[in-house]
Amino acid sequence: MVVTEGSDLCFPELLNTSCRKPTLSQSDVVFLHFLMSTMSVLTVTLNLFVIISVSHFRRLHTPTNLLLLSLAVSDFTVGLVVLPSEIKKTTACWFLGKFMCSLSIYINSVTVCASVGNMVMISVDRYVAICDPMHYPSRLTLTRVKMCISLCWLYVALCCCVYVRDDLLQKDTHTSCYGECVFVVDYITGIVDVVLNFIAPVSTIIVLYMRVFLVAVSQARAMRSHITAVSLQHSGTLTLRKSELKAARTLGVLVVVYLTCCIPYYSVAFTGNVSSTTLAILVSCAYLNSCLNPVIYALFYPWFRKAVKHIVTLQILRPGSREANIL
Repeated sequence: MVVTEGSDLCFPELLNTSCRKPTLSQSDVVFLHFLMSTMSVLTVTLNLFVIISVSHFRRLHTPTNLLLLSLAVSDFTVGLVVLPSEIKKTTACWFLGKFMCSLSIYINSVTVCASVGNMVMISVDRYVAICDPMHYPSRLTLTRVKMCISLCWLYVALCCCVYVRDDLLQKDTHTSCYGECVFVVDYITGIVDVVLNFIAPVSTIIVLYMRVFLVAVSQARAMRSHITAVSLQHSGTLTLRKSELKAARTLGVLVVVYLTCCIPYYSVAFTGNVSSTTLAILVSCAYLNSCLNPVIYALFYPWFRKAVKHIVTLQILRPGSREANIL
């Protein structure tokens, strides 16, 4: 078998400036393609169910569910745009040009940062609901939550635009050859990015949920200590309180899953001592969180299962389906 000169290059006609093809074995390529493609399809489908459910049914238009909707939008973008581009970057040469590479990096940054921002807002929502329930309806209104979500996305879009501005303007694409799509930052920028987009938000989330956990335990003990007469007298209040505690537990699981998926990548990515296959698997693990979030809703939220049933059976096309009581 004769191997022609440049056969291992992405652009054989550019012998001096072309990148070499990825060195992954055929089995690794097939495995990563299957893994990421499956995740992409599931992520898009499941999060689309969440988006349609919360958007369609009026009874689901609550502050907490609007935050879940915002999170679902970022997760949906991960499945629709980010994962397919990661498949291309990891297993093959990049033939879409430098601008598309820069654009994919920008979208990637926006979705990741938006997910973190949504997690923080969800933690704040549960903190107020559990620790200050009397003022929760007046403080976290639908209008204020919508404004916070809009400001979060705007802030993330502007920050990421500044972060990758040189790449987008083609001033410095950090590429030494044609056929690769990478985004390289200096050590200081990398540290600042990790602190602002991971350590600080995660620390905030953990502190808020520790406080929520302590208050929830205290409230649970107080409810168990009530005598039967008092419990019956305040049954409506207790039912509402139990509902809030259940929501806090569910969203607590959401945060724990997020940390479990993302911490391995952030712990290893900056060491630089991992193979391309291992790094690709860790990236897939981080993006797996976007696929798992709707699964958590299905396990803990009966309304989500009912909404999916309405969507699959096309009952949402019936007149007046927006007013259906699926709670």
